[in-house]
Amino acid sequence: MSAPEDEERLLPLTQRWPRASKFLLSGCAATVAELATFPLDLTKTRLQIQGEAALARLGGGAGEAAPYRGMVRTALGIVQEEGFLKLWQGVTPAIYRHIVYSGGRMVTYEHLREVVFGKGEDKHYPLWKSVIGGMMAGVVGQFLANPTDLVKVQMQMEGKRKLEGKPLRFRGVHHAFAKIFAEGGIRGLWAGWVPNIQRAALVNMGDLTTYDTVKHYLVLNTPLEDNIMTHGLSSFPLAQPKLFFLLP
Repeated sequence: MSAPEDEERLLPLTQRWPRASKFLLSGCAATVAELATFPLDLTKTRLQIQGEAALARLGGGAGEAAPYRGMVRTALGIVQEEGFLKLWQGVTPAIYRHIVYSGGRMVTYEHLREVVFGKGEDKHYPLWKSVIGGMMAGVVGQFLANPTDLVKVQMQMEGKRKLEGKPLRFRGVHHAFAKIFAEGGIRGLWAGWVPNIQRAALVNMGDLTTYDTVKHYLVLNTPLEDNIMTHGLSSFPLAQPKLFFLLP
């Protein structure tokens, strides 16, 4: 075996397979964040759908008939009527979604940055390239994750159907995928993908652009090196909206 091959075998996995490592690390980080914030997502979905259903039934009097009002009361209502663990109803497809979405967008963004667009002679990545790269990465990540996003929302509403006396549609995550595919085919799994990727493009235009800009500023203007600590500090501003809702 040649010397270069021996040296490559001794490298850390993150250097031997950087894209795969980035995909896995992004997916793991997104999973932890999703488990922490999923109850907020569930209560948001319940409020949205209950409002639409009440409006369809009662028109102008929909507000008086709504069983839940506000995020806190909605969460407490779910705990009292369905049980504490139902706050994580549908979390499995949400985790699937974030592994695919977060891993896909990060790998796509890094590929665009390093291979397609490239950095300038001063090793600086222009802002306009970050904006375009972030939007394109969001589109790719969301398009790949759309089936899991669809199943996540469908699973979130199963508890509500049970309380209303309606039969449950799905026995589990994999049954939900199979049923949606059987009823709508491949196109059924990508229902609503156009507004989803539009939103993802705008979100990632802000997220990834901010992350990359802060990271390069820290590397160029502070003693910090391009390592996991710098990556964490760079992504900290992006975590503030979610952390804000978790604070008392």
